[in-house]
Amino acid sequence: MKIFITGGSGILGQYINLELSKKHEILTQYQSNVGNCNKFNNVKMSITDYDKLSEIFSSFKPDVIIHTAAISKPELADQIPAKEVFEINVNATKKIAELCNIHNAMMIYMSTDLVYAGYRGSMLSEDSRLIPISIYAETKLMGEAKIQETFDNYIILRESLLIGFGLNHSRNNFHLMYDYLSNGKPVKLYIDQYRTPLALYDAARMIGELVEKDVKNVVLNFGGNERVSRYELGEIVCEETGFDKSLLIKTTMEEANLSYIVADVSLSTDRLKSFGITPTELRESIQKINTK
Repeated sequence: MKIFITGGSGILGQYINLELSKKHEILTQYQSNVGNCNKFNNVKMSITDYDKLSEIFSSFKPDVIIHTAAISKPELADQIPAKEVFEINVNATKKIAELCNIHNAMMIYMSTDLVYAGYRGSMLSEDSRLIPISIYAETKLMGEAKIQETFDNYIILRESLLIGFGLNHSRNNFHLMYDYLSNGKPVKLYIDQYRTPLALYDAARMIGELVEKDVKNVVLNFGGNERVSRYELGEIVCEETGFDKSLLIKTTMEEANLSYIVADVSLSTDRLKSFGITPTELRESIQKINTK
C-alpha cells in the first residue's frame, strides 16, 4: 500500500516511518526538524498548506493517511495563539478527511486519552464521558468530530501515555526519567495520575497491523494493558533495569503546580483487542526498551 504519514519527524512518527516502510511505500511529512524522514521518501511542508496537501493526494495517491501531525502538548498549546492551535489541530484534520473522502483513502487519526474526564473512574471504555480540560485536548476532540462528520473510512486512536526513547531530536518524559535514573540522579514522579502506558515501538507495530485489517468507522482506545501511576511506572523501570529505586521521589500533581489536573485516564483496550490487536505487557515492553 501507499501510505502518507503526517508528523513523520515526531516522537511517534519516526517509529511509524521505520515500521510501515518495511511493507509499504511511504511518504512522510515534516516541517522543521527532519528526524529520520530523510531516510525515506519525504516532503517538507506545513500541514496547513492545503494546496500542497491536495497536490500530494493527486500525485502520490495514498491508500492510507496516518495523521499524527498536531500541536501535541497541552503546555505548548497554551503558549501559542489559540487560532493557530485550532488551524493545525482542527482545520487541517478536517481538510485531510475531506481529501481522503475525495480520493477514497483511509484515515488513521491520532487523538489522545486526555479527551476523557479524568475523574470518572479507571480503565475507561470508548463510551466513557468526554470532558477535555485543555485547549490541546479540546481541539483533538474537535478533530475527531470533523472526521466523523466528513466520511466513515477512518480509525480514531485515543493514544495513551507513550513510553520509550525519542529518536534524533525527539524526547518524552519517559526518556528524560530514564536518563536521570541511569545517571544516578533523583527524579520526581506523580503518585496521583494513572495512565495505561504504551511503548512507542509497540504503538507503531499495532498501527501497522491496523492498516492491513478491514477496520473502519471506529474509535479505539490505544494504550497498554496495565494501569499505573507515574511513580509505579518508575518503580517498574527500576526493577527491570537495576536502577536505584531510592532515586524515585513521590510527588503530586498539585505539588508540581500542573496547569491541568488529570487524575485517571487509564484505558480499556477490549475493543482494540477484539480486532486482534494486542498490546505487549508493560514489563516486557520496558525490557525491550532497555535493550535498544
